[in-house]
Amino acid sequence: MSKWHLALLAIVVVSAFAVVTSQHQARQTFIALERAQIQQRALEVEWGQLQLEQSTWAMHARVEKLATEKLQMQLPDAAHVQVVYAGKVQGVVQ
Repeated sequence: MSKWHLALLAIVVVSAFAVVTSQHQARQTFIALERAQIQQRALEVEWGQLQLEQSTWAMHARVEKLATEKLQMQLPDAAHVQVVYAGKVQGVVQ
């Protein structure tokens, strides 16, 4: 074999290794992408569950029940309620 044939054979072998390596890297990247997408879906499900749980914990009836039972709080009489408006208040100088 001539030197040209050996050089071409070496180039072909190097190219074949480069193709195999790039295909392997592409497959590894695709596998990583699939894993990340699976994790994303799991995190979205968990986020939805956490939002539902938060809305359950913050329900007005639950908060009121805990306030009356555990903290012995109660609603004030109407005579003790004072409404304050964001605008001007009578008797207060701004």
